This record gives sequence, C-alpha cells and structure tokens, in this order.
Amino acid sequence: MAAPASDRFTPLSLAGAYNAYRGKLPDALAPPPDLAGAFGRQAFRGVPFDLGAAGAMNAVLVDRRWTTVAPVPAGGLTATYLVFLHHVEDRASDYLTGFADDAVDGNELGDHAADYVLRYADGSEHVHPIRRRFAIQQARVGWGASPFAAVPMYPDRVFASAAEDLAAGRLPAHGYGRGETRHGSGRDGGARLAWLYALPNPHPERAIEAVELRPGGDCCVVYGIAATQVAEHPLRPGARRKLLLDLPPGAAFDAGGNLPGVEIDLGAVISARPALDYDHAAWNGGDSAGAAPDAAPPAPDLQPAVSATRALVEYAAHPDARLYAGGRGYDLRDPEAGPLAVAAAERPVTIRIVERGSAQPVAARLHLHGAAGEYLPPKGNHRTVNGNWFEDNYGEFVNGANQYAYVPGECVADLPLGDVYVEIARGYEVRPLRTRVTVAADTAELVFELDRVLRWRERGWVTADTHVHFLSPQTALLEGAAEGVNVVNLLASQWGEMFSNVADFDGATTLGARDFGGSGEFLVRVGTENRMQVLGHISLLGYSGPMIHPLCSGGPSESAIGDPQEVTMAQWAARCIEQGGVVVMPHGPNPQCERAADIVLGVVDAMEMMTFNPCDAPLNPYGIADWYRYLNLGYRLPVVGGSDKMAASSQLGGVRTYTQLGDRDFTYDDWMAALKAGNTFVTVGPLAEITV
Repeated sequence: MAAPASDRFTPLSLAGAYNAYRGKLPDALAPPPDLAGAFGRQAFRGVPFDLGAAGAMNAVLVDRRWTTVAPVPAGGLTATYLVFLHHVEDRASDYLTGFADDAVDGNELGDHAADYVLRYADGSEHVHPIRRRFAIQQARVGWGASPFAAVPMYPDRVFASAAEDLAAGRLPAHGYGRGETRHGSGRDGGARLAWLYALPNPHPERAIEAVELRPGGDCCVVYGIAATQVAEHPLRPGARRKLLLDLPPGAAFDAGGNLPGVEIDLGAVISARPALDYDHAAWNGGDSAGAAPDAAPPAPDLQPAVSATRALVEYAAHPDARLYAGGRGYDLRDPEAGPLAVAAAERPVTIRIVERGSAQPVAARLHLHGAAGEYLPPKGNHRTVNGNWFEDNYGEFVNGANQYAYVPGECVADLPLGDVYVEIARGYEVRPLRTRVTVAADTAELVFELDRVLRWRERGWVTADTHVHFLSPQTALLEGAAEGVNVVNLLASQWGEMFSNVADFDGATTLGARDFGGSGEFLVRVGTENRMQVLGHISLLGYSGPMIHPLCSGGPSESAIGDPQEVTMAQWAARCIEQGGVVVMPHGPNPQCERAADIVLGVVDAMEMMTFNPCDAPLNPYGIADWYRYLNLGYRLPVVGGSDKMAASSQLGGVRTYTQLGDRDFTYDDWMAALKAGNTFVTVGPLAEITV
C-alpha cells in the first residue's frame, strides 16, 4: 500500500501553459513510462500534482526554439517552496572531444537550462536559475549521475530480506544478495526519470500571482508544480528516527516479524518490528545501575518479552509527515497523536573494552540497547542481524531477540541521550558484564573493565572450536578472540553447486600465529569438511599441502547432481593423516554408516559434540551416548566440541574443546598433538576440576 498524498501541498493547474503532447515529444525529451500515461491528480514522493488530461496538451515544453510559454496562474497563494516535476533533454557527455561521445549518462554539469520566475502580486519578481544536474537532470542517467539539488520522482524503497519474505509466505521481491541490502533508491533500475526540485521562495510572505517558465540554453519539460508552506525543505526527509506504535485493531505482525501496511507520506518506513520489553530491574543481577565486581554473575541469557501489540517503527521522514497504519493517520509533529517518540541515537561515543588492570583493548561480544529496547549497533554493523543460514557472516551474533556485534576492543556507536544498557561477554573464563550507563550531551568515551575470574589458560588449557563455516579467516579470528576461543577451525566444503572458503585454503597458513605476524594467542586454520549423504561427514583439520578433493561426493544434498561416488570416508581420512592433519567425526551421532568402520580402522582421531547455540539447545544426548558406545568397546576416542557455525544465530565457541597442552608450547601443531593424546573435554559453559 502507499500512503495518501500529503495535504501540506497545493497543486497548481498548468492547463493554460500546456503547449505539447507527451506522446509527441522527441526521444531526448520522452517522458518516463510512469508519466507517459499518468493524468489528473497524481502523487510523487507524497507530493500531489495536477498532470492534466489525456487526449489534450499535457506537458510544458520550455524551449525558445519551439514556442512561448504562458505563465502558470498561482491565484495569490503564499508559499515557502514550490516543487517542480520536470526533466531536461538527454545529452551525451563530453568526456573528451572526439572520444566516447555516445555516453548519455547525465554527467554534463551546470549548463543554464531555464529560469523559473516567481511573479508577486505587488509587481516584483524573483528569477531562479535552473541548471543542469543541480535543480534539474535529464531523464536517462548513468550510475553516479544524480543531481545535487533534485531527487528522483520515485521514492526510496524498503523491502524485506529474502528469508523474511519466504517466512511470511511471499515470493521474495529481490534475490538474496539484493534482499540483504533491504533498501533501494528511487534512481535505481535504469528507467527514465523525472525529478522533483523544491524552489525556495525568498519572500514567503508575498502573494504569488504567477509562475513563469523562461527558456535558457537547454530544453526542459515541466509536468507539474505544487506549492507548500512547510518550514523545512520539503524533499529532505531528515535522519533516521524511531517511535513506538500501539498496533491498531486488526493489525498483526507477519511470520517474517514485520508489521505490514505501515506507510509515511513524506518519507519512508525503514522497518516496523515487534517492540522488545526488557526487565531492566534484573538487567544486572537486580541492580540496573551496575553490580559490584564481586557480585554473582547475572543470568547468562536474559531475553526481552517480544510484544505482539506494540511495534518499534524506524523511519526517515519530513517533520510534517503523517504516518499511516491500520487505516489511521498520525501527525508526527503532534506529540499527542499516539506514537511515542524514541530518543534519537545521535551522540557518537567511543567504547573501549579492557581487562581489569590493563589499558589494552580486548575483543569482545557487545550488545547495546536503549530505554525502549531498541538495539544500538556499533558503526559498521547491521541494525538487523540476519540469523538465517549463509546470510550474515560479518562478525555478528543473534541469540533469540538479543543482537550482538563482535568488536576488536574499541568501536564507536551512535547512542541516545539517557539510559543505555550494555552487555559484554568474552568467553567462559571472563565474568560477563551487564550494566546501565547514562549518556549525556558531553559523553565522548565509555570504558568497560572485564574481570578474568578463571585462569585456565595460564595453567596450560587452550580452547578450540573444531567446526566453523562461511566466515572469512579474519572475521573468524575476531570472533574467536571475542569469544575466548584460542583455535578456530574454519572448514571449506560444498553444498550442491556452492563451494565455501575454498580460496581461503592454502594448506600452510595459520592466521594469528607468530610465524605469520600474529600474537600467537588466537589462531585460525582452514581445513575441510568432506561429506557424503549416506556414508557420513568427516572433518579434516590442519593438514598441509593440497586441498583434499572431492569436498563432497555421491550427489545431493551434499555434492551436486551427477557427481559420482568416487571416494570413501576412510580414504579421505587416510589422506588427511598422510598430510599431517587431524581427523574428526563431526556432530555426533549423525550421519552414521561408515563412521563405525573408520573408528575401528583407527583413522579417526576424535569425535565431536556440537550445538549451534547452547542457549537454544544443549548437547545432543544421543551424540554423548554414541561416544560412550565406542568408549565401552575400548576405542578411547578423545571428545571435541564444535559449533558447526553457519549463521549469525550460531555461536562460535558456544560449545568448545578444552585441551591441556602439558609441557607443549601453544602452536597449532602442538594443539593437534595434545588433542590426539586425549587431553580434552567439552563444555557449553561450566568448568569443573576433578581429582581422582
């Protein structure tokens, strides 16, 4: 649906000035398709225009070579701005005389196209020059040739992601990649365009008798004029704002988590999603102002209540805009209209995260939200983290309704003035922090100190995630450091015709190692997960030399249709061992079949327990039972933990391997040796020492 046209504008009739038929204009002046057959009262970007009638002259051609233009009567109205719907003739850009002269892309700049003249009732006039690519632009433009002071006739668009459309039972309006951008400009698409220009009236108190369109050096077409008395520029919607809206009767969120049918006349609704109601009294162990360092840690997973009756609406709109929902209109300038304004996040604040006793920033997982429950991401992070498979691999995590960004210890976030609620986590040995801070107009920096309450790393234990997909190696390194995971095994693989992380594999590099310029404390190594839908999956970690192909075999759903069954899991395992790697049976107990044979053959080094997110599901009890079947038969397989992270809803290191190095140094090779020796345990959080 589209919002009704704004009543802040008065269309002027151009009937007495029309001197051309749109359908007979030359090609360089041909109207956009949506204007060619649009007549009567029409609205563009919420501004109403009178576009004349079909079968009669319905365009104003401003060209001294063609004909004179009669003045457009204004009837003595007063206005702060007059908005024109127009375009200039198409022209090839002169990049270099005699070279590439056929590029009709709109990069010509500054030529005097026309003068628009305001004639006042007192006999005075104001002449306003209209220059190409400033107040006006041609209908055909290339990428990057937008005008400086005019906007396209089409509004900016907001659309759901492909996954949200599918969840709501709709065909995706855009493909996956474009769907994730969630927006489009009115200039996108390559279609011919007319442009809206708001001419400022230097004498808004004077009555306007007529508008005169005087030719300049170019040829222009004017389709409509509208007058307004709004104080602010009518075509500048302003910065992003939020409000809380009680759902009108009959309105409901769709299965994709969006509220359909919310529109704004002079702007765009960016999103309308369920409001989140946090228990701020319990945010930090019952003390919303912050807890003492020796206080008991707060609940590990504090989820907000997701409202079914109130929406958090994010929008960009003119101050005099009206929002429409459920057939009702709300005046955004009127504080009594109904929606509750949310404090704007406009104060840039540097956030530094350090361990207590050190000024050195440390990577961490960060969540911020405001008093209305609105997520406040650091700059460079998504405002809506996409938790769907293969759709957000950019250093973020979404756990239920809570969204997080992984930060390298320092970041900048735009915050609202007032209360901001903070959650910071850094693995299982650092006390998680939840607190409330108050942001003032002069707040420039916030420093948070984390307490390391367990020191297992100092006693020779290192942590690892044996099973991660899709991240770039550098993002995996950041997430590992932020989650306190010393070793991240990033596994290339195949899903039908899609291959992941193959180009990140070189069989040699351990990112983060001292040998490769890193600190040596957090490491990322690319291996492979080789898969066959019947025989099973097998993870090949840390091997050197060439990649072990095929990555998958035997057809869908692992390899592609028509791929032959050309290898067994035991052959994959043998090649990994020959190339100095570690062989892991992933995500026990499935897939089964060849798993038992390979364990008996002695080509498996460890069995993996996994969970995507321990807050959603614990370890699979059947995987634990399956592991004990082998232990009870005398096959002393070490146990490892891997998240199988393939989405932002999966937590890297949510289940992790603890490995005791003994007298070994911490290198990737020594970690593999300690793992093979069986000095491991797996946890989703609890750490327990047992002496026998």
